Amino acid sequence: MRSELVFRVPRLESVFHARLVHCCILVLLVVFTMTMAYGQTRVADKPEPAKAIPQPAVSAILSAFDKYEVVAMPQGHGMQDLNNFILSLIRNPGFSEKVNDIEVEFGNSVYQPMLDRYIAGENVPFTEVQKVWRKMGQPASGASGFVEQFFPLVRALNQKLPPERRVRVLAGDSPVDWDQIKNMDDVTRLVHRDASIASVMEKEVLSKHRKALMLFGTFHLMHGTGGSAVSLYEKDYPNLTFVITELGIFDTDLPTLSSSRLATWPIPSLALAKGTWLGALDLDHFVPPPIRIDEKDCKVQNEFPEVLQKPMEDLVDAFLYLGPQDLRVKENIPADIALDDTYRTELQRGGAMLGFPDAASETPNDFDRQIVKTAEDPIFAIPKQRQDPKGVEQAMQGCLERKNNRSTPR
Repeated sequence: MRSELVFRVPRLESVFHARLVHCCILVLLVVFTMTMAYGQTRVADKPEPAKAIPQPAVSAILSAFDKYEVVAMPQGHGMQDLNNFILSLIRNPGFSEKVNDIEVEFGNSVYQPMLDRYIAGENVPFTEVQKVWRKMGQPASGASGFVEQFFPLVRALNQKLPPERRVRVLAGDSPVDWDQIKNMDDVTRLVHRDASIASVMEKEVLSKHRKALMLFGTFHLMHGTGGSAVSLYEKDYPNLTFVITELGIFDTDLPTLSSSRLATWPIPSLALAKGTWLGALDLDHFVPPPIRIDEKDCKVQNEFPEVLQKPMEDLVDAFLYLGPQDLRVKENIPADIALDDTYRTELQRGGAMLGFPDAASETPNDFDRQIVKTAEDPIFAIPKQRQDPKGVEQAMQGCLERKNNRSTPR
């Protein structure tokens, strides 16, 4: 769960009260008689959450399009298992029978006309269409082998389909000319990602009664948060979107694979959230809560905003299981990107502008050593502790300065 957090996973405690065992039949009869005589009724126990029942993931997702206009799910963000699943979903022969559009996070909507021509099979040089995902507000997309496979795959799929069934790819990121972005002030002023995602979905999909797959980080997709893309367009188009999440940090660091409650689930599988024990869990079972500064008092908080402090079944509709959580594989940077000196320089410039540590001073040799070192550990893992004391101190100081400026008479 993105693209874009310290955790402790508590054990799930029972929510039920055990019934009192009557060791005396006489007492039982007396109680029963008194209850009948005075018309008393026993307060019902709280219903036990149901089991989360896994279903074959691809067929379950395709079936969801029979009920919903949109199926929204996370994209890879460095998780190779998720990348592979998305590609297998798109390649399924039934996909193009259900879906008209795919809206993606890894595309700058300013290049939509060029993307349309490329996906339709027209003669657009690959080096030109790369601008769609290399010049946008998500630098990691430009270093993703999955992204470079995704667009040519949909283009190839369309060549096998009649024109009326061809799939369109919609770029959801803000329409910004990133060559003109010079600093974070420009980013703050021009980049409004969730608003852009929602606008594209309303204009190109929902208003036209088309069916779409959304590929975005989960926080862009959650119901009822107010600011997520899905929450924004659901104000006018409610109950049309089926939101899927992967499992994040849930069930990680287990002593054995068989100790997982999901150990017997088929791979890959999809389980509904509503009314189940899995859906009853809070968000911090799946994503480490961020360390953030409360703008009211400038104090450090290690929790999600109140709007996210609710059961997962209120935020998403289903969970995607891709196998043992401790054996997920991370995506590596492909050779064509690692060897592209010009683009590496652009990545470095963008990283420095967006505040990534040491990006500005990193040499090509440093970059190469990092790529080689990643081969030592292929396992994908979400850090359960992300606490940079220096960064927290700087954020607090910035908050205090803003607060003082607001209170100073002019």
